[in-house]
Amino acid sequence: VQLQASGGGLVQAGGSLRLSCAASGRIFSSYIMGWFRQAPGKEREFVAAIRWGTGITYYADSVKGRFTISRDKAKNTLYLQMNSLKPEDTAVYYCAATTILDTTTMSWRNWGQGTLVTVSS
Repeated sequence: VQLQASGGGLVQAGGSLRLSCAASGRIFSSYIMGWFRQAPGKEREFVAAIRWGTGITYYADSVKGRFTISRDKAKNTLYLQMNSLKPEDTAVYYCAATTILDTTTMSWRNWGQGTLVTVSS
């Protein structure tokens, strides 16, 4: 499956953005779809994930309560609704797929090209 992320942009602190990740190809129910982010000079870090079949979600502590991951099976699209954005959320956001829940990047595949989110203070 090929993934393409979009929806990034410049937003003020406290604002909101919704990222989308469009998938071409079949996403099996066993897949876990997720979002990672990478800030300048830092390693890529886990943000959120969702089990495609059941909809069970997982979040990094840093975004819990502010971000919501969801999916639209009919559109084969993954979303990340980001509210109450902070300057430290500034990063390139990537979507990816795995069959093993892992908050490191090791087991994730099919990385999209990334979309830049910039939060100004």
